[in-house]
Amino acid sequence: MTDAYVYAAARTPFGRFNGALAGVRPDDLAATALSGVLAKTPDLDPASIGDVVWGNANGAGEDNRNVGRMAVLLAGLPTSVPATTVNRLCGSSLDAAMMASRTVESGDADVVIAGGVESMTRAPWVLPKPSRAFPAGNVEAVSTTLGWRLVNQQMPKEWTISLGECNEQLAEELSISRDRQDAFAARSHELSAAAWDAGFYDDLVVAVPGVELERDESIRVGTTAEKLAGLKPAFRPDGSITAGNASPLNDGASALVMGSEKAGVGVDPLARVAGRGATALDPQRFGFAPVEAANQAVARAGISWSDVGAVELNEAFAVQSLACVDAWKIDPEIVNAKGGAIAIGHPLGASGARVLGTLAHRLRESGDRWGVAAICIGVGQGLAVVLENSGATR
Repeated sequence: MTDAYVYAAARTPFGRFNGALAGVRPDDLAATALSGVLAKTPDLDPASIGDVVWGNANGAGEDNRNVGRMAVLLAGLPTSVPATTVNRLCGSSLDAAMMASRTVESGDADVVIAGGVESMTRAPWVLPKPSRAFPAGNVEAVSTTLGWRLVNQQMPKEWTISLGECNEQLAEELSISRDRQDAFAARSHELSAAAWDAGFYDDLVVAVPGVELERDESIRVGTTAEKLAGLKPAFRPDGSITAGNASPLNDGASALVMGSEKAGVGVDPLARVAGRGATALDPQRFGFAPVEAANQAVARAGISWSDVGAVELNEAFAVQSLACVDAWKIDPEIVNAKGGAIAIGHPLGASGARVLGTLAHRLRESGDRWGVAAICIGVGQGLAVVLENSGATR
């Protein structure tokens, strides 16, 4: 077995629903991220790429028929480069990175590209196929943007409630207040804007051709907890979750170059993949699933939480993020220090690679040795990866 490393990370800016990236197909977004990350590894011969593993949560529209392979072709890579698309909903591209790291560790390839894409704007409506020809009644078109659709009636009702209601239940169970949620959300916007202003994302984000979008479109400069407190609950009349303390709908793509020590890509590795974790629990408690996934990854890396200097946790909802941080008993200040998905955005299939790439760059900036990337996943799953900073100074 050999070690697997993250050599480079790149992503597009994340666009708002029906925003600047609305006119860009998801396969083109994927190709942009793929080309962008390869530009960071100048000595890599594209023909030597052993595989491309790409995450996507929808697959119902222009991202159908293996969007990973479409990205390879649209990016102009040799047709000999293979690719697959994986779907673990919100965790798809972190799953892709985990698969890529295993491929490298096993020796099946020296270089694997991992990434993911989602255009929630362009997600189509779908019609169920009729069971017989020429039905007399109406047929309802179902949106594929987010959440359950065409639900199997054998599923227990408590499993198929809305994502928001799931997290209202979590807030109730763990007594996480609206005030804490709004404060967490405001922090996300504040830190995201500050990171952009400081130039942290300049080396991580690549422009989308033909689109005038330089920064993540959902960031709201000047957002405060007091302003967020004025928003109405979105899922319960007396609930605590609003459009302001949950992640928005977004479009975007992200990518990583992963490889062995002999990858020959022309740059030093950013970080080593040191541990991985995947867990599942009751579907309605999906927001809490990263807790055990990260605990697994930390244990498999042979470290403890006291060793961890940076955490990138995808902010699907403020309440589930707070629940995870509370359970880990870590310093909240090491979590999402460059902002999170409530501000940056959560294009489902792209978010896992975003948090992992951000983590690698955070570790390189801070000099901390160990970091954790984690994500919750609808229908009750969680994933996590531990990175070891290849250039750690502390």
